[in-house]
Amino acid sequence: MTAAAPRRPRILAIAEAANPDWVSVPLVGWSLAHSLRAVAEVHLVTQVRNRAAILAAGYVEGRDFTAIDSEALARPAYRLADRLRGDAGKGWTILQAANALSYPYFEHLVWRRFGDALRAGEYDIVHRITPLSPTVQSPLAPRLAKIGVPFVLGPLNGGVPWPEGYEAARRAEREWLAPLRAAYKLLPGRRATLTHASAILAGSRHTASEMPARCADKVLWLPENGIAPERFSRRAQPGQGRPLRVAFVGRLVPYKGCDMLIDAARPLIEAGQVALDIVGDGPEMDRLRGMAGELGSGVLFHGWQPHARVQDILAGADLLGFPSIREFGGGVVLEAMALGLPPLVVDYAGPGELVDDAVGFTIPCLPPDALVPALRAALGEIVAQPFSLRAKGAAAAARVEAHFTWQAKAAQVARVYEWVLQGAPRPAPDLFADDPVAGARPA
Repeated sequence: MTAAAPRRPRILAIAEAANPDWVSVPLVGWSLAHSLRAVAEVHLVTQVRNRAAILAAGYVEGRDFTAIDSEALARPAYRLADRLRGDAGKGWTILQAANALSYPYFEHLVWRRFGDALRAGEYDIVHRITPLSPTVQSPLAPRLAKIGVPFVLGPLNGGVPWPEGYEAARRAEREWLAPLRAAYKLLPGRRATLTHASAILAGSRHTASEMPARCADKVLWLPENGIAPERFSRRAQPGQGRPLRVAFVGRLVPYKGCDMLIDAARPLIEAGQVALDIVGDGPEMDRLRGMAGELGSGVLFHGWQPHARVQDILAGADLLGFPSIREFGGGVVLEAMALGLPPLVVDYAGPGELVDDAVGFTIPCLPPDALVPALRAALGEIVAQPFSLRAKGAAAAARVEAHFTWQAKAAQVARVYEWVLQGAPRPAPDLFADDPVAGARPA
């Protein structure tokens, strides 16, 4: 007699931000929750603003997902934060502070809607996917502990300290609350959230390092960004000609470092050895155009582009130049790697955790007056030895395929579910570990 297949775990996936049509956190929330359907029975709980996009994606409301209307608090909190920020795309810490104040109401409504089902054992695990910010507490955690339902939290990420020498960039980004961010550890509810979590997924090693020692045995490293292979079907052929084409993709804001890339590449552009493709828009556009004015066609500003066009530009480049000095995740780095394009990044925070010598190039996180020469030297070495680009690009694509597709991430989270529910061996926090069930903690 053939043994029956084991029952798939029933997951109540809470992703307040989950939207297939948006970018950043909402796209992460949607992508991870959706990918988990391959390994579990998943019911998605999200905020009502995402309802139309999720219906358009083919989900059936009530069966596949539930939209929670928390606008009574969410809308005024966002409006207040938006006024305090003063400029779209800036003041991220202010926005997170507002979300931290309004989000508990969302979980209150989730409990009101699903409390009876949870008490009746209709779900095996509650997994809070978003918010990603570790400053946002979960009042559901102690309630679930009382009824014996495991709670998985994360991936959590954010709050990477501003590096030395970038105070001007911090002020330009209106990150006035950043120096006070550590105060979130004193907020009521943080201890209960972490104590009652069965597993905590840290999206970065920095976030893992912020977890209390008492939680160390349940912290796992899972970078939040992932790749949908069907959206990255092209393949770059780096190192094939001159000049070396270096692509930058991102918002044109101070901390992304596009100005430092232009400064660093200037003599190489003037010598005809390097050309820059800058994809993106933002408040720095006019200043950056002024910096590059005398460089002519050596610097092309493409502005905002749809995804397919961004992929075309990256596939035609030799190198991703991305000297951002404060990047939590580094989604664009993974996107370039998926196309076989090696990245050149600052060895700090998210990009520094994704890139090593096997797949790309890193430079130390230095103040601007030292980082620009280091970036220039790295570009000069790459120009002199372009033959290394193809091998690094191939290794980058292979790494993404093995560890950073959404399918791979779903399999990684499935091991977490098995650990929480069945006492399986603790998954390895390091995604590059050879042993998928090794017990080593993140470095």
